Amino acid sequence: MIGDVQGCWAELQALLTKLAFNEGSDQLWFVGDLVNRGSHSLEVLRLVKSLGDSAVVVLGNHDLHLLAEFHKKPKLRAPNQDLERIYTAEDAPELLAWLRLRPLAHYDPNLDFMMVHAGLHPDWDRALTLRAARRVENKLRAPDFEKFLEAMYGNKPAGWAPTLKGEERLRAIVNTLTRIRFCDIKGNIAFDDKGPPGTQTPGFYPWFVVPGMVRRQTRVVFGHWSSLGRMDLGGHYCLDTGAVWGGQLSAIKLGLKHPRWIEVAARPRTL
Repeated sequence: MIGDVQGCWAELQALLTKLAFNEGSDQLWFVGDLVNRGSHSLEVLRLVKSLGDSAVVVLGNHDLHLLAEFHKKPKLRAPNQDLERIYTAEDAPELLAWLRLRPLAHYDPNLDFMMVHAGLHPDWDRALTLRAARRVENKLRAPDFEKFLEAMYGNKPAGWAPTLKGEERLRAIVNTLTRIRFCDIKGNIAFDDKGPPGTQTPGFYPWFVVPGMVRRQTRVVFGHWSSLGRMDLGGHYCLDTGAVWGGQLSAIKLGLKHPRWIEVAARPRTL
């Protein structure tokens, strides 16, 4: 399982070499955010897509941002040199159609491991998480998916609740699965708190240690939180070690009682 790549193609190539990856017998799990900021997002998308069933990918907030921007009129897109290389690529429609069909949560019953990009609501068990993810995935796969992408952004509501309906319910699910770091006991997200634990607003907690949260036996692996970095805490594993910020690109090998960490150092950014 591999942390946030974010366009760091050279690091991904080096990591696959270090892993001695065999496409015929191995499988890679990517925790989302394949793209943005790392200079070679186009090459990363092409590589991961080319792996077919040997790669399992969940969508991250940067992947969803790419989808939303791609389906805007060009003059309305936010300037982004890295993503512009995707917009103008000949195979862009094929790459983005593939990306849009990736899930927001993945569960393997044999390994009893769940993968999401950012985290879970404190009330969500495995079944609730997968049901919530499927709601959004169904919208992304519907003929009118562009309407959903237009309504996807926003910090309101602050968190998911079973009483939410329509666009608000979907937005809350997206924010939980792809943006959460800290939340309160009701699952309301502190969107502006992005530092390590201890720097957050009083009354908010890292999502994986919220008081009164549902007990989960399933192990959960996630990314998104580079200031948290490499973490192994009670069946929760953070793989975002900030490759795009000069840190490392990290992986853990699954199928082991205690997953083994493998890392490569970041390279200088170029275009």
